[in-house]
Amino acid sequence: MSVADQRKVFLYALSTCGHCRHAREWLDEHQVEYDYVYVDQASAEDRARILEETKDLNPRRAFPCLVIDDGAKVIVGFREEEYQEALQV
Repeated sequence: MSVADQRKVFLYALSTCGHCRHAREWLDEHQVEYDYVYVDQASAEDRARILEETKDLNPRRAFPCLVIDDGAKVIVGFREEEYQEALQV
């Protein structure tokens, strides 16, 4: 069992973002269980709530934003090496 199997992983993404698509593909290829939300497809109310909840984790509001264990580790942008190191896959 990998460390990724023991962690809570959440991806904040945009539906039109190529880096976000690569992040999801990488997570899928490495069989990482994760939840995600396309922030741009959320209702205005939900989008405002999401941005407020994540402002401390991602102050620049850049995407993708991978949050591991409720913010114990946050990776903004898709950097394969950082994903691999953080999730140990």
